[in-house]
Amino acid sequence: MAIFNNTPQATKNLIIINILVFVATMINQELIVEKFALFYPLSHFFRPWQPLTYMFVHGGFWHIFFNMYSLWLFGSVVENTIGEKKYIFLYFICGLGAAGLHLLVQHLMGGSNVPCVGASGAIYGLMMAFAMLYPEQRLMLLFPPVSLSAKWMVVIFAAIELLTGYMSAGGSFSDGVAHFAHLGGMLISFLLIHFWRKSGKLWSR
Repeated sequence: MAIFNNTPQATKNLIIINILVFVATMINQELIVEKFALFYPLSHFFRPWQPLTYMFVHGGFWHIFFNMYSLWLFGSVVENTIGEKKYIFLYFICGLGAAGLHLLVQHLMGGSNVPCVGASGAIYGLMMAFAMLYPEQRLMLLFPPVSLSAKWMVVIFAAIELLTGYMSAGGSFSDGVAHFAHLGGMLISFLLIHFWRKSGKLWSR
């Protein structure tokens, strides 16, 4: 595909790895989820590598489809803007921040045996970075089909995640979505882009 050929290398590699892991998940979902999804640290399923590997495990076709579309949409622009090295660091630190806030909320709620999967936390971080780099860029939402600036998009998305996370049984993730992981990715991205901008490192390669 011509569009994919124009995708910067790190974003392309992340998409490919996610797809390969998804194929492996379809072959043996129980094994992939048990070993590589993110479990609560006191669970006997927890492994020390899971705060990294959970980002590449997805729960179904539409889960990975929308995540990879968002990764391509926002990640390509962010990578081309700040460079591959900072982009890779941003992606993974947002994913780790997402895992951290998710686990913290799990701890405050008394723990949970429900695993966390998906690249959403890291991708919400890319969305925040995009909005900070290009705040006035107009974007068209799919649901509802309205156009709004990137800065207002992240404000609305953050508010929705905070509200739904709070309403989802006080953050116990009963709706199957790790809302606080999304917020964790956005928060880390905001802090990192702000730090790079203040220190004059944002535009350096």
